[in-house]
Amino acid sequence: MLHDGRSIRVAVVGGSRIPFCRSHSVYRNCTNQDLMVAALDGVVNKFDLKGQTLGEVALGAVIKHTSDWNLARECVIDSGLSLRTPAVDMQRACGTSLEAAIMIANKIALGQIDAGIAGGTDNVSDAPVVYPDAYRRLLMEIHRARSPLQRIGSFFKIRPGHFKPVFPGVKEPRTGLSMGESTELIAKQWDVQREHQDQLALSSHIKAAAAYDAGWFDDLVVPFQDAEEDNNIRRDTTFEKLAALKPVFDKSEAGTMTAGNSTALTDGAAAVLLASEDWARKKNLPVMAYLTFAKASAVNFINDEGLLMAPAYAVSDMLKQANLNLQDFDFYEIHEAFAAQTVATLKAWQSDEFCHDRLGRDEAMGPIDLARLNTKGGSIAIGHPFAATGARIIATLAKLLHEKGSGRGLISICTAGGMGVSAIMEAA
Repeated sequence: MLHDGRSIRVAVVGGSRIPFCRSHSVYRNCTNQDLMVAALDGVVNKFDLKGQTLGEVALGAVIKHTSDWNLARECVIDSGLSLRTPAVDMQRACGTSLEAAIMIANKIALGQIDAGIAGGTDNVSDAPVVYPDAYRRLLMEIHRARSPLQRIGSFFKIRPGHFKPVFPGVKEPRTGLSMGESTELIAKQWDVQREHQDQLALSSHIKAAAAYDAGWFDDLVVPFQDAEEDNNIRRDTTFEKLAALKPVFDKSEAGTMTAGNSTALTDGAAAVLLASEDWARKKNLPVMAYLTFAKASAVNFINDEGLLMAPAYAVSDMLKQANLNLQDFDFYEIHEAFAAQTVATLKAWQSDEFCHDRLGRDEAMGPIDLARLNTKGGSIAIGHPFAATGARIIATLAKLLHEKGSGRGLISICTAGGMGVSAIMEAA
């Protein structure tokens, strides 16, 4: 994807998403496929792609039913695109749709395809509920039985405990900690104050509400299931209201993370159209921005450092490759999984010790201009359907750069499993 004169520049034509809604609310009777198809429809209709064949569609979801094994292809079939358009399922936790966009972009840059769609969906309201593994093994034993007698014998092994449902886990398998509990450790390690978290959360709501009130999201968000805007935005919240909330992960006096400065469980879907410049021009479609650099990193979160600190590495490595400084950006789209994580990452980049010892730099990367951070609201206000956030951010940043007419933007997303994904976009 790197534009070095030998590869094709990757244009971001634009994106579309449905409103992001709190789980168990508007979309409680929908599936991942329902949400993703609605977002794809938005892209297909917006860019007049009905019946057209694209080079690739890459989509993903984090929370999936076993029946979703070919989710991307099924969504394409329902999207109005030509059935000759191939599709692939991808998953990198919260970085899924950004990673999908990177894959599509690389195929375009290499000349393998002319255009493609990247996206993601998650519907926690429709999370799969399964039964204990012992019951599953027993059912398989019944299935393998060679005679009625063997089958009856297996049935007699069923116990009441087999019917106790097992809900999807939210804990890291390696540490046994939830993402919130893990981030509380990060907050303590980096001395992230409660007031800084609440201030960032308040700013997220204020900016998102202002963007909707100004009609800024009108061409990016398509109504779905009677929802017209993200229903997690709190227009009436104040710093005092946020400060009054009790900690939810560490309930002692040392706890700083609340429901107000953490991202709520959210349902939604988003998609973005990427293409070569030639393809876009021939279709008379706009080139909003270019996707120019990308990087993924991982950290040893098991016994070394914070679960969500990998973006600090990904961004640093990417900037070295791009020969840019952290301050060389007009917009910063940093995923607010938790306000504590965002603040900790910003502090890490300002730490001489961290940048020298961990990032291999001679000096700290320094601060950013907070007025340029998540200027239309971030995940705390808008919501975070895990696999959809990357596509939301790409479409938002493309529009910001297009409106400005110059400059560049930085994307940073933390993910489960101690990973991070970053990207750079530049104005067309």
